[in-house]
Amino acid sequence: MQVVVIDDDQLVAVSLKTILEAAPHITVAALGTGGRDAILLYRAHRPDVLLMDIRMEPVSGLEAAEEILAEYPEANILFLTTFSDDEYIIKALRLGAKGYILKQDFEGIVPALDAVAGGQAVFGGGIAGKIPSLLHQSPPHDYGRYGISKKEREIIEEVAKGFCNKEIAARLFLSEGTVRNYISVILEKLGLRDRTQLAIYYFTGGNV
Repeated sequence: MQVVVIDDDQLVAVSLKTILEAAPHITVAALGTGGRDAILLYRAHRPDVLLMDIRMEPVSGLEAAEEILAEYPEANILFLTTFSDDEYIIKALRLGAKGYILKQDFEGIVPALDAVAGGQAVFGGGIAGKIPSLLHQSPPHDYGRYGISKKEREIIEEVAKGFCNKEIAARLFLSEGTVRNYISVILEKLGLRDRTQLAIYYFTGGNV
């Protein structure tokens, strides 16, 4: 897995590189210290995951992510920060970031990268539990107009709860491949890009 690391504290960036490259399957392709670096290095390396701080000057991680995702919608961006700030979490979700984890959860960084590279969304440090209240859960959707079946609604709810495909398969007594196919169909029906947007859709009544 190829990763680009962006943090405005160069010592932190170098330390992250050391931690990540201790995992045999991870290569840190480049280090950067700001949002502008993130944009340029993503274009240059097209990494499997961009691991990026949020609070940076003069271009923040959120601003960089917005520009990168506009150009590369498939980009896997994982925010790593010391701030569990509600406003940042909301902005990261709405931009289409694949995850938001706290720096103090350093032991979970490699598993989080693996999950994001595998198409999962990751929200650590108690963040996942805050998402429903932050996004103001709406009344049940009228999924019928989109042709969403009862089983597909169950899948959507499991995705919104943060379960990965393997966990959903076990909970609903399906194969992992079947769950993957369900999610692809659901995304197409609702006109959404990925499972992160699907979770936002579930919690906001379609306001993605």
